[in-house]
Amino acid sequence: MSEPINVFQPTRKQVKTGNLTFLSTQVSTWQKLTNLIQPHLPQPEQWQVACYQNGILTVTGLNQAMISQLAYLQKQYIIQLSKIDELKDLHKIQVRLRSPLKETPKKSVIPKQLSADTQEMLKNAADFIHDPKLSQALLRLASKEDK
Repeated sequence: MSEPINVFQPTRKQVKTGNLTFLSTQVSTWQKLTNLIQPHLPQPEQWQVACYQNGILTVTGLNQAMISQLAYLQKQYIIQLSKIDELKDLHKIQVRLRSPLKETPKKSVIPKQLSADTQEMLKNAADFIHDPKLSQALLRLASKEDK
């Protein structure tokens, strides 16, 4: 068996550029590998290469059933994928669940100053509350002004 090639080993030139070139090369290589392996792995999953180092390919997917299938049939997929020149040293596939991208929740718009009616309601509520700390908190909230 040949010595595994570390595709992501930084070079002297890359270290001088603050590793931006090194990281760009990594991402580019992972994208190329993703495109190469996609047709060979269980479908309809959208696989992504997370890492390929020392003959170990780490891929991620969103579907737990497809991930389980790939992990269970790993030996067959290794035989198939190792025919690709870039993956000729492949001897293990690690499969991970990828969390779907989440949209950032939109912030609710809170008025900077409470209306007079709201302030009055909070003051009245503070009068009915027997807990002094909660009563004071309601009064502070009612008196809050735009600063």
